[in-house]
Amino acid sequence: MTGGRASGKEITVLTGSAEVQSDNLILQADRIELQGDDNQFIDCIGNVRGRDDEQGIIFRTDRLRYDRTLKIARLEGDSTLEDTENEVVAKGRFIEYDDESGTAVIQVSVRLFKDTMVCRSEYALYRRKEKTLDLSGFPVVYKNSDEFRAERIRVDLDTDDVIMEGSVSGSIRE
Repeated sequence: MTGGRASGKEITVLTGSAEVQSDNLILQADRIELQGDDNQFIDCIGNVRGRDDEQGIIFRTDRLRYDRTLKIARLEGDSTLEDTENEVVAKGRFIEYDDESGTAVIQVSVRLFKDTMVCRSEYALYRRKEKTLDLSGFPVVYKNSDEFRAERIRVDLDTDDVIMEGSVSGSIRE
């Protein structure tokens, strides 16, 4: 552990199997930096894992930046966000999760898994509380043996209904 307390430049650095707990959130990484007044900003680098048992959220990523005041987490690199409450697993190269609103913006090589449904796109907005997923950027949804493609797709994760907009194509098999 190293640190400095210069006014306006407060920093604490934890290395080697570091762990930090903030409210209900537990973060683990190879390196964790705590910065700002009351350690507002947390920057985790390398083998980052985290969980919030109260919310039912588990994640893994290469790098995490977390603002304890705004309760916004930014996952960078190969990232996985698991919502155990809704039985949804989301993967992408960039995920921004807003704890207050329960929304996740997922970008680049997006994949979302729920039961027998697989969703793929380049951009997704996951609304946890509403249990909806908005996909754009070459979205495709595979549901059982069916395939849905459109310019934009909305999925109701509670009912598994697929709503498509724009140029629509796909195949439905019985």
